[in-house]
Amino acid sequence: MISKDKEMDMMRQGQEGGQLELDLPPTEDEREQEAVVEAVLFTMGRAVELEKLALAIGQDAETARRAVNRLKERYDEIQGGMEIVQLEDSYQMCTRTGFYENLIRVASAPKKQVLTEVMLETLSIIAYKQPVTKLEIEKIRGVKSDHAVNRLVEYNLVYEVGRMDAPGRPALFATTEEFLRRFGVGGLSDLPHMNPEQEEEIKAEVEEELQMKLEELPGSGPGSEEADGEAP
Repeated sequence: MISKDKEMDMMRQGQEGGQLELDLPPTEDEREQEAVVEAVLFTMGRAVELEKLALAIGQDAETARRAVNRLKERYDEIQGGMEIVQLEDSYQMCTRTGFYENLIRVASAPKKQVLTEVMLETLSIIAYKQPVTKLEIEKIRGVKSDHAVNRLVEYNLVYEVGRMDAPGRPALFATTEEFLRRFGVGGLSDLPHMNPEQEEEIKAEVEEELQMKLEELPGSGPGSEEADGEAP
């Protein structure tokens, strides 16, 4: 076990130029040298100079070159997904060129955003009734809608447009431009029209339920200034 004094001496050594060099014994075993080089190339994720690979194994540059070339040959033999390439006097671990097209398929594929039936129902309510609060949404749906609204915000289909001037100042939600693009409409006026009778019925139910909920909040009720929607 290294003593505290010895550890401090090791930390002081090689700090010239801001680089920390540990007093480690050189790596003599060839397979171990290859393993060290492999670990360094994988971890760095970019081209690493030969002198730094030599520093990692505690050997001279020529020994490091032989080690990285042996590692390169092993990678070439198995023809796996990775290879070691030489860039002037540096080496890098990277994807084998034959697999670039496969990677592009994954990298260019958009993240799939699944809209469940619950989310579509919630989105429809917001689209037709905006700006609308979660309380109004839940009245129409009859269940809590926190999760659905939060996911729609995450998908950039709805956003918090402001706050209602009422006790508790509930958040108001509306649809985004991404919503219009996603569903191929130029504006909210292009949305399919709802049956007028159904729309009025829903509106009346929402307003009635909302008023009841607001009256239950502290500071509301008989004697409070409900007319202007503000708490006393």
